[in-house]
Amino acid sequence: MLKKRGSEEKGFFANHKLAIASTTLIGTIIGAGILGIPYVIAKTGFVYGLLLIILLGGAYVFLNLFLGEVILRTKKQHQLPGYAEKYLGKWGKRLMTLSMFIGLYGALTAYLIGEGAALHTIFGWGVPLMYTFIFFAITVYIIYRGIKATGKAELILISLLFLVVVFIGLLSYNQIQFSNLVHFDLTKILVPYGVIVFAFVGLPSIPEMQEELGREKKKMKKAILVGSVIPIVLYIAFSLIIIGIVGLENFELLGPNERIATIALSLYSNQILGIFANLLAVLAMFTSFLTIGTALVEIFEYDYGVSRRTSLLLTFSLPLLIVLFKLTSFIVVLGITGAIAGGLDGILVMLMYWKAKKLGDRKPEYTMGKHYILGVFLILMFVVGIAYQFF
Repeated sequence: MLKKRGSEEKGFFANHKLAIASTTLIGTIIGAGILGIPYVIAKTGFVYGLLLIILLGGAYVFLNLFLGEVILRTKKQHQLPGYAEKYLGKWGKRLMTLSMFIGLYGALTAYLIGEGAALHTIFGWGVPLMYTFIFFAITVYIIYRGIKATGKAELILISLLFLVVVFIGLLSYNQIQFSNLVHFDLTKILVPYGVIVFAFVGLPSIPEMQEELGREKKKMKKAILVGSVIPIVLYIAFSLIIIGIVGLENFELLGPNERIATIALSLYSNQILGIFANLLAVLAMFTSFLTIGTALVEIFEYDYGVSRRTSLLLTFSLPLLIVLFKLTSFIVVLGITGAIAGGLDGILVMLMYWKAKKLGDRKPEYTMGKHYILGVFLILMFVVGIAYQFF
C-alpha cells in the first residue's frame, strides 16, 4: 500500500498501470471536499447542487485532460509551477506557485481539521485536536521517510469508499426524507461554488500519473477520464444520502466543524452508520494528505532546490499553526481555497494548454481540440468565482 520513493511496483499492480494512475487521480480529488459538499448544497437546494456538481465536475474533466496533454507535450518532468514557467514564463510560474501554495496549504489545513474531528467522533473520547496531532505525526513521518501512497493503496481505499457509500445508502434508505431534497434558496446559489471546486481539484497528481504509466503513456487520456468522472458520481450519491437524512435545519443547529457531512450523519443517524461514514472520511483524507503533502514537498525540493528537511518544514508548519490557533473552520477553508486557488489553477491551465499546442517539445499520446469557446467560458467562470469570494 505504501512504497519508497523511486521503487517500482511489482506483481499484479505492475501490470495494471491504468488502474493505478486512475486511482491516484481519484484519491487526490476525493478528500476533504466531499465532506463539505452536503452542507453547502443543503443551503441552496439539492437539485441546483446536483446541476452544479455536474457542471463543475465536467469542467474539471476537460481541465484535467488539457493538463494531461500539456504534460505529454513536455519532455522534462515538472510539477505545475515548472510547466507554467516553460509555457507562460516567470509570471506564470509565480502565479501558479501562489495558486498551488494557497490550494495545497488550504487542503492540508482542511485535512488536519477534518481528520481530527472525524477520528474524535469515531473514538468518542479526548478532543479533536489530540487526534489532529496523532494524524499529523503519522502522515508526516511517512512522507519524511520518502514513502508515498501508491496507486495500489488508493485502488484498495477507493474501493472501500464505494462500498461504504453503498452501505450507507442501504442502511439509511428509510431515513431519507424527500422534503430535505426540495428546498431551494435563490439567494445562496453561489455559496456551494468554492467548496465544490475544491472537491474537484486533483491537478497536482496528473504529473505523477504520467510517471506511474511509464511506457504506457497512451493510456493517459483514459486514466484521466476514469479518474475524473468517478468522483462526480460519488459526490452526487453521497450528497443525496447525507442531505436526505440530515437536512438543512439540522445542519444549521451544529457548530462550524460539526457540519462536516459524516459527523452530522453520526449525530442524526444510528451510531454504526456514523462509524462507517467517518471511516470514509478518514480513508479519503489520509490518501489525499499523503499525495498533496508529497506534491508540495516536491515543489520545494525539485522546482526550487530546497533541501528535503527544509521542504518538509516549509510544507507542514503553516497548516499545523493554523489549526493549533483555530484561525479558520472546516467549511470556510474549503470555500476560500477552492474559489481562489482552484480558480487561478483553472485559468493558468487553460493558458498553458493553448501555449503548449505551439511550444511543446514532444509529440503527445493524445490531443484535444483548441477549445477556445470552452476555454473562455471556463476562465470567465473562474474569474467570477474569485471575485465572489473576495466581495
